Amino acid sequence: MPDISLTMILVLCAAALAAGWIDAVVGGGGLLLLPAMLLGLPAGTAAAYALGTNKAVAIVGTTGAAVTYARKTPVDVRLAVRIGLAALAGSTAGAFVAAGLSTEVLKPVVMVVLLGVGTFVILRPAFGTAPPTTPVSPRRVLAAIGLAGLGIGFYDGLIGPGTGTFLVLALTALLHLDLVTASATAKIVNCCTNAGALATFAWKGTVFWELAALMAVFNLAGGMVGARTALKQGSGFVRAVLLTVVFALVANLAYQQWPA
Repeated sequence: MPDISLTMILVLCAAALAAGWIDAVVGGGGLLLLPAMLLGLPAGTAAAYALGTNKAVAIVGTTGAAVTYARKTPVDVRLAVRIGLAALAGSTAGAFVAAGLSTEVLKPVVMVVLLGVGTFVILRPAFGTAPPTTPVSPRRVLAAIGLAGLGIGFYDGLIGPGTGTFLVLALTALLHLDLVTASATAKIVNCCTNAGALATFAWKGTVFWELAALMAVFNLAGGMVGARTALKQGSGFVRAVLLTVVFALVANLAYQQWPA
């Protein structure tokens, strides 16, 4: 356990709870949890420890949300696993690259990507609000495996925050899923990306396991409640949460980058 105060541990647990709920509804819980980890860990702690501990927490909440979704909504598990295996390979490669990444690189990169995501969703108000009406072509399936699997998987291992959100957007766009079904599918894929990245960080010894275990309990509770909320409220609610999360986090990251 790193040398941090009880107050900060409680703050991190609260962040894990909220991140689990957000991640289950629309993805992107890491955009709350990783900045909290970067701020909460002792000064001078390498970025790899924040990334590795974040993965150890996130995989628990993501798995809980995936199980909750699978019990309540129809998900093409075989397709999700195919995308997930590609994502596993991508995230493992990304995690190896992440070892030498500076924390100062994370925030501006994530902020720019988030602005693009928010703009896209605003300009497409009907995006992800209706279920698919036609079968998905093999070409789109391959594109989903390449982009949502290898591409976003690599990003998840490299940086991580926003992976769930990007998966939801990619799966909705490529496979014509509604946002609730895309969220359910994304959770299965995200379990694979988290597993690949976590295995790499664990091998490198950059995980604070005691802190991760404590935070994971709260993340699991948030993830299971969030999945039930999304299933009950539907795609319109998921879209509203998506936009709220995106722009709130952009504002937060911009504030942190603003010179003192």
